[in-house]
Amino acid sequence: MRVAYQYRLRPTSSQIALMEKWLELLRKQYNYCLAERFKWWEQNRCDVYACSLLVCHLPELKDEPDYYSQKRDLVNTKALFPEYKTIHSQVLQNCIERVQQAFDRWLKGNINGKRLGKPRFKGAGRYRSFTYPQMKQNCIRGKFVHLPKIGLVKLIQNRPLPGGFVIKTATVTRKADGWYVTLSLQDSSVPELDPDPPTLENTIGIDMGLDSFLVTDQGEAIPVPRYYRRAQKRLKQLQRSLSRKRKGSNRYKKALKRLAKAHLKVANQRKDFHDKVAKWLLSKGKNIAHEALNVKGLARTNLAKSVLDASCVFSQSRLRELGC
Repeated sequence: MRVAYQYRLRPTSSQIALMEKWLELLRKQYNYCLAERFKWWEQNRCDVYACSLLVCHLPELKDEPDYYSQKRDLVNTKALFPEYKTIHSQVLQNCIERVQQAFDRWLKGNINGKRLGKPRFKGAGRYRSFTYPQMKQNCIRGKFVHLPKIGLVKLIQNRPLPGGFVIKTATVTRKADGWYVTLSLQDSSVPELDPDPPTLENTIGIDMGLDSFLVTDQGEAIPVPRYYRRAQKRLKQLQRSLSRKRKGSNRYKKALKRLAKAHLKVANQRKDFHDKVAKWLLSKGKNIAHEALNVKGLARTNLAKSVLDASCVFSQSRLRELGC
């Protein structure tokens, strides 16, 4: 079993400057590796490797850049740009792994075989997290967490780590309201969930909509909270204030931060509501039956804002995390 615990960080000003420098360097490395792959793909996607008329010379196909070749090239990157030596080596390797995953999802598809969109280059401020693929088990020391090459960072540990779990990875994320660390925990002794076959006794049916968030087969209804509708007036004011500022100025950055915090609050409210409703549903029965809604299709209709505000779908991964 694998779970993720997220805690808030209170880094010092020097630690914030260092982590922001890391994110900017990792963004440039990400864009460079992605550009290298795009260049190879544009030059070598054609199957023609020789000229039948012998009137021109076609160059030999270059080797495809992959995770291992780009990881070996980090030695040259550190030699040309010494500032990359300040970044932990495994964090740099994880940046290349992200490029590999994004490129493979575009050309080969994900685990379900569905191809995703073409990867995009990261603009300024768009690279918001970095990951330590390996973390020591004693990384949490009292009220601090030890991040390699950064040091002891103050941690707001609102809940203790569950016993028996092993820390696998740690991801440091920059959000609108501060910095967070997400610890990925694993316990191989916890058995995988094997639910009983669904029957009328152990199954609860739900119908989701816009008048009510959901209605159970027993007639119990939960209203839609409409967090975005409530915050829409405030968001409109903040967006207008942002549009009046000169782009790139200090006032523009402050207004942008206020707007991002307001959107983050709406997202956190919606996530908290979904978690509480999912936990309430799990206490009703072991199996949950719901209609397969085409949310992407509904989001293209005139009711798009209401559909997205309700987010009327539960992901199976969320239900598994809560014990379904």
